[in-house]
Amino acid sequence: MLRQLHPAVVIVLCLLLCLATVGQACAEKAAPSLDRMLGAMLMLGFRGAELTQDDPFLAEIRSGRVGHVILFDRDVQNGGERNIHSPEQVRRLTAALRAAAPGPIFIAVDQEGGQVRRLKPERGFMDVPSAQRMGQEKTASTTQVAAALGRELQGLGINVNMAPVADVNVNPFSPAIGQLGRSFNTDPRQVARHVLAFGEGLAQADVIPVLKHFPGHGSARKDSHLGLTDISTTWDGGSELLPYAEAFAAGWPGMVMMGHLFHAGLDARHPASLSKMTVTGLLRQGLGWQGVVISDDMQMKAVSQRYGLEEAVRLAVEAGVDILLFGNNLEWDADLPRKAHAALRRLVDSGQISEERIRHSWQRISALQKAFARQ
Repeated sequence: MLRQLHPAVVIVLCLLLCLATVGQACAEKAAPSLDRMLGAMLMLGFRGAELTQDDPFLAEIRSGRVGHVILFDRDVQNGGERNIHSPEQVRRLTAALRAAAPGPIFIAVDQEGGQVRRLKPERGFMDVPSAQRMGQEKTASTTQVAAALGRELQGLGINVNMAPVADVNVNPFSPAIGQLGRSFNTDPRQVARHVLAFGEGLAQADVIPVLKHFPGHGSARKDSHLGLTDISTTWDGGSELLPYAEAFAAGWPGMVMMGHLFHAGLDARHPASLSKMTVTGLLRQGLGWQGVVISDDMQMKAVSQRYGLEEAVRLAVEAGVDILLFGNNLEWDADLPRKAHAALRRLVDSGQISEERIRHSWQRISALQKAFARQ
């Protein structure tokens, strides 16, 4: 057939074929290994305000088996300090983590404001008001606070803030939300306005915001840190989903965090974080969220008391979660980075989770990293 074509056309076709082959080869070469993609699905906490070059955790970062980290000021197990002493020390720590990482890395912190602040003003960090207090002001003020916070976080080498809380203050006596002043308002529309304002302020400084705790923790009578939190009879979907719907319609720039919240009407077997009907069904297909989904801490008792490590990992990934968060603080296990990665690898090697499913999460994570490419 080629003999019947003009010689110039043959040359062009051959060139195009060569370019396509080279392009495919380059793409295959650029694609990460399976272990690296699995590592990108893990965010872990660790001990230490300074990390030496031979530190075991830094070795896990260097290998790519742990893709992301979360910082804490206090060690729950021993009551002492953990990762945060001062601004200069945090800058050194994040620089060491970033230098060791083989690629982009999320370095996260919980800095909501009020009672949930890992970066405390007495240590030289910005004094951030609670969401409840911000919710009483105009949204422009919330954006201003978040933008200043974003600049501080960016200057510290932190590029993910586990905030804002999108929970509606349905139950003012909710031990994890209402009693701590973590909700912006009782009015879901006001919550929607303020979470968007807070997210916009962080994004202005290239810090990734995280909406939490889907599908809504504001009505809960219990704290999922301490055990199963059943919202089956208290949750109001029309109200508690509204901040998420509004945020997505406005082009939410960050992630969404799944709460370890059980609702029998959404899934009669598993909490939201491990439920395909809630993550893929309600969040992705129902509300249209196609970005990164991160779990709440997988060591919270709502999960750890009912599921083993590998089963919880399998269910979360099958559900559609992209990043599995292990604070390694509520419980401490020096070997957890290896165990978590090995659990993921066994699930893929055994065929319980497909490599295609892992690649989908890696693609979503990579897209978010490119969108916030300063760090």
